[in-house]
Amino acid sequence: MPSTQQMTERERFLAVMNFQPVDRHPLIEWAAWWGETTDRWKREGFPADLDWESSIRHFGLDVLINISAAMTTRECPRPTHHGAGIITDEASYEAILPYLYSDAAISGLVQRAGALKARHDRGEVAVRLWLDGFFWWPRKLLGIERHLYAFYDTPELMHRINRDLTTFHLRTLDALLRDFTPDMVGIAEDMSYNNGPMLSKDTFDEFLAPYYRQVVPVIRRHGIKVLVDTDGQLEGMVPWLEEVGVDGVYPLERQSGVDVARIRHTHPKFLMLGGYDKMVLARDEAAMRAEFERLLPVMRTGGYIASVDHQTPPSVSLENYRTYVRLFKEYATKV
Repeated sequence: MPSTQQMTERERFLAVMNFQPVDRHPLIEWAAWWGETTDRWKREGFPADLDWESSIRHFGLDVLINISAAMTTRECPRPTHHGAGIITDEASYEAILPYLYSDAAISGLVQRAGALKARHDRGEVAVRLWLDGFFWWPRKLLGIERHLYAFYDTPELMHRINRDLTTFHLRTLDALLRDFTPDMVGIAEDMSYNNGPMLSKDTFDEFLAPYYRQVVPVIRRHGIKVLVDTDGQLEGMVPWLEEVGVDGVYPLERQSGVDVARIRHTHPKFLMLGGYDKMVLARDEAAMRAEFERLLPVMRTGGYIASVDHQTPPSVSLENYRTYVRLFKEYATKV
């Protein structure tokens, strides 16, 4: 275990993920801000020429870099509008297969990881590997409405898509993990909404669990934590995820009633990332401080990295965000 006298950003991230002591709590913005938010901030004095990492450093936050292998090529057909999808049936899926799951995408990921490796080895950055999930990817292909019907109307197609996705992920992991070990894997799903999961436990067990059970053990054999990204009220899904070997969840949206203290009580070793109510950021300092007070007892238990529970919205002024960062640093030392 590294000394807690002065830890690197990567050491600090890994220590919390392993319930170990830290010099201070990580200062992570796992998804940072909407473009409209930074547009506002630039009008309020934020430097206009900073890239993403420089913006994170500008506020004195720790850097968690996201890397991924693109699921589609540039030539792949695009949906006509958000949520529309690009396939309707097995024939249309076969028609776009030449634009999916490319070796070039995996090579690009490996190159990106290679470019980060020296800084990563020195502990200057932590790295999250993004994998499209077994709810997320079929929905992206089929579109939101057709995807929900597909569990019943075209179950064979659903399984075929997830078999292909599993094969791609295993190829990706084989290529990446030879020389590079990310600090966490985030599986994108968004399969819960404000009142709970968008699928039943039986549907999860039939259409998602078999593929999790193929991919998650490969990741965990390398000592990497696996967290699922699912917005909304996710607490009822935690046992489902534990059953397939998942280590944790994010972003723990407060507007949906997610309670990090309740999750810690009922699932004491389950990892969490997020949980800070983004809607508080547009209010005053007292409200922001009260939100940190709500989270502080769980921050002290380890296995939980506090962070805004999704991108900071454009309703938040630059002055307010700076207040949030100041308070975040204060509470990070209290842990």
